[in-house]
Amino acid sequence: MNRRTAHAKNHRSDLPALHVKYTLSAVLIKLPLFLERLVATRHGGTVIFYLLFMAISLVVRIALLFKSAGSVGWDLSLLASFFWGFVYDLAAAGLWALPITLMLTLLPAKWFEWRWARVLTHLVALGITAELLFTAVSEWTFWDEFSVRFNFIAVDYLVYTVEVIGNIRESYNMPAIFAGIGIATALVYWTLSRTGLLKLWMEAPRVPMKRRFMAGATWFVLPLAFGLLLDSRHLPEFKNDYNRELAKNGPWSFVAAFRNNKLDYKTFYPSMPVDEAFAQLRTELAADGSVPLTDNPHDTLRFVSNEGTPIQPNIIQITVESLSAIYMARYGSDRNITPHLDELMEKSLVFDNYYATGTRTVRGMEAMVLSLPPTPGRSIVKRLRNGNMFSLGSVFRSRGYDTAFIYSGYGYFDNMNAFFGNNGYRIVDRASVDKEDITFANAWGACDEDLFNWTLREADQGAESGKPFHYFVMTTSNHRPFTYPDGRIDLPSKISGRDGGVKYTDYAINKFLEDASNKPWFKNTIFVIVSDHCASVAGKSELPVQNYHIPLMIYAPGGQIKPGRVDALMSQIDFPPTLLGLLNWSYPSRFYGWDVMNTKGRPRVVLGNYQKLGLFRDDQLTILKPVKQFSQFGFDPKSYVVTPFEHEDKAFQDTAVAYYQSASAMYEEDTYRELTPEELARYKNGPPE
Repeated sequence: MNRRTAHAKNHRSDLPALHVKYTLSAVLIKLPLFLERLVATRHGGTVIFYLLFMAISLVVRIALLFKSAGSVGWDLSLLASFFWGFVYDLAAAGLWALPITLMLTLLPAKWFEWRWARVLTHLVALGITAELLFTAVSEWTFWDEFSVRFNFIAVDYLVYTVEVIGNIRESYNMPAIFAGIGIATALVYWTLSRTGLLKLWMEAPRVPMKRRFMAGATWFVLPLAFGLLLDSRHLPEFKNDYNRELAKNGPWSFVAAFRNNKLDYKTFYPSMPVDEAFAQLRTELAADGSVPLTDNPHDTLRFVSNEGTPIQPNIIQITVESLSAIYMARYGSDRNITPHLDELMEKSLVFDNYYATGTRTVRGMEAMVLSLPPTPGRSIVKRLRNGNMFSLGSVFRSRGYDTAFIYSGYGYFDNMNAFFGNNGYRIVDRASVDKEDITFANAWGACDEDLFNWTLREADQGAESGKPFHYFVMTTSNHRPFTYPDGRIDLPSKISGRDGGVKYTDYAINKFLEDASNKPWFKNTIFVIVSDHCASVAGKSELPVQNYHIPLMIYAPGGQIKPGRVDALMSQIDFPPTLLGLLNWSYPSRFYGWDVMNTKGRPRVVLGNYQKLGLFRDDQLTILKPVKQFSQFGFDPKSYVVTPFEHEDKAFQDTAVAYYQSASAMYEEDTYRELTPEELARYKNGPPE
């Protein structure tokens, strides 16, 4: 028997002696005796992982708390945030530890008696520590941009790694971040070594296979059961949504978002008999004077009549990335970052109470192209079966228009090319232009000036063809990393952040309009400037309505649409019918929106995030939530004060249900379809006699 074998034998047979020899009493951290005994086993590595995961999660939660100190509710609910945070941290730690548990169960009993095996174990442990710290930094940067834990955005970003990694590299000092993570990993690992935890674990006594497998089964089954039984929807509501986000665990939230990227409406949300939902919806939509064109009770097809002589100008819709209304002087900004747009508003028809339906570009596209409320889960833009739908483009094409989607990035991102292409739009994106057409670009796309030069070229060609055109133009410069060509504005690229991105976009739009004014098609073109969504929708309430407020202006240099101001409450889904109403068009429609300038309906806004669906009207807000829950509030649009209803407003809730349940049903049943040529001919002048 050699020295190592003898040592191992004595080591395995005397746990009390081991405890005396390697007690933690003389080191930096003193753990309870029962934890020391748990560590001094084969599965002590799982225990160490739990401790490390929980400690890092707690530090992240405290860091995010102080980062949002001005927004969180500093009251007793913070204790609930940290209590539920502990519960979800523990559940997440258990699930993430399962591979470690399995590995430690299957490894040979004498694994740690081999020097090379110990070295390999240290390397793996270092890698796990670095990964946990990298995740913590990722949570910080995600919160920095969205003020929430990981959600659908993080899931989507994982798919589009080229753009996202490029954006991260251009937005952050990655060498410094990786160096910091490396240093932190070394410090954390040094601390673990100094405590004696690693040594206590690796020198634990050898146990028979049967006992090892029984212990492994316990460490595997109990955390797995706890993790599967605990659902993200078990997290209670908080008066302040920041406090609720703090209670979440980032990795857990990521997996929950991945699992719930599509939510069946009837399974998860308050509902009513589907016939009743459509009946209430059809009554709601009839407020604009439209006439039903079909006896199908599950269809919204109707004929919209407008008086006046129809006009057919070109339409160029500039959809600006993340342009919140609060950046503009008209809505209270004193930063002077939209001087040209502020001036253009005086020459435009401006809709002052216009609200986005969601929090992502694809939600804005969905609303302004399809005029559909945001269905739960993923946007229709990113789903299957999203082609040949009834859309603003289909109405334009029925009048002989050329329709195109012009985007400065790669249109495969977020499935945009597939969505627009499958709905009849030509695609002009970064991949379809020559390299010489790109003078400046970042991870998200070419600069706005390049995008507008492509648009000018398309418009020239469209005018030469003799066909009117409708272009959906999507910008990207007002997106992190907020980089743009030097010398254009008085704010330096990148380091000026969002202010620089907004001001450069303002400059580029003005330059585009100046260049367009020299074109023969200029005065026969109507320019729409609108935002896809706000820069941030995080807030203290569940759905902070004020953070969905975006600008919409319609500029007609030829005088087809007079400048003015519209105060009516307006949703993004109202944009298509309102624009067509301004053109004096009568047409068959499936739109959920109204022409807000020609309706007797009570103005309302539909808005949502990834799981919550809201209806706002008359200073009231109803929110539909998974597990068939709902909440109702009074909302003051001036002070933003939210007051829970003391008594349920059933009629208001039913209206919200009718909008969202019917929209989900129309998508699932494939009834929100573009009209066939035969249907267009049949309904050209209204209901057939």
